[in-house]
Amino acid sequence: MQNIKPLPDVASQHSASHSLMLQWVGMEGIALPIKLNLADGSPLPVSAQADLYVSLDRPDVKGIHMSRLYLQMNRHLANEPLSLNSVAQLLSFMVESQEGISQSARLNLKFDLLLQRDSLQSNEQGYQSYPVALNAEHHNGRLSIQLELTLPYSSTCPCSASLSRQLYGEAVDRQFAGASIDKQALLQWIQSEAGSIATPHSQRSYAYLKLQLADQTFPELPELIDGFEQALGTPVQTAVKRSDEQEFARLNAENLMFCEDAARRIKTRLEGMEQITDYWFKVEHQESLHAHNAVVIDQKYNRGS
Repeated sequence: MQNIKPLPDVASQHSASHSLMLQWVGMEGIALPIKLNLADGSPLPVSAQADLYVSLDRPDVKGIHMSRLYLQMNRHLANEPLSLNSVAQLLSFMVESQEGISQSARLNLKFDLLLQRDSLQSNEQGYQSYPVALNAEHHNGRLSIQLELTLPYSSTCPCSASLSRQLYGEAVDRQFAGASIDKQALLQWIQSEAGSIATPHSQRSYAYLKLQLADQTFPELPELIDGFEQALGTPVQTAVKRSDEQEFARLNAENLMFCEDAARRIKTRLEGMEQITDYWFKVEHQESLHAHNAVVIDQKYNRGS
């Protein structure tokens, strides 16, 4: 019968060559299937990537037990409904798995949330992808959880719209110089190529949000995203026909906004959300007029420079 010898464990059996503590040690970019619970109770499977870390608080210990982190992640998150409770349990067990050499644990979870979106007019449907990140940290028995969202939307510049209207008015005055205007002649001219005098510049824009969550709550993500899109008014579209594109143009004309306007809409919504204890956000209008972007950055608490 073959003798089974114990496998060497360098991390446990050897001391560190330099006795120093390390803040975070772990693994990044781990493939992980998770499930999100939707408002109707149905689970939504999501392909995620996880980063796992623990602190190395024993300066004499050579290394952490990495495989234990991976196994704890699979046990608590893989194919299970994502919740604050499951995240909190994972972080606690990550610390316990290190047998006294770690006091803190950290999880970064990244995934794209794919939501079905209806067209504006044509009854078509498409899918929009929203990057999401969940960052959780267990330190001295305290749990901190931050949610990151990226939301694309359309913005049309109020200044550009005003300047375009001025040019349009001057063109009408030149084209119809008399004291009165024939309605049919005006309509015919407006709908001709000659009636295209000036168009306001619009841009694809983005809102980047970092939301500190209250310990006991985890927001329903599709509902959270819908709320921000309703506040912004002109989210980007998926499937579009000409009727949808025309309606989108109409909505943009009704929804003129500087980046400051978009930021105030987002901030107003954030201030009314009890489950958000702190926030940071940035709106970015990727202008077609300039080669640079117009931005606003704001946060709930002013922490100083």
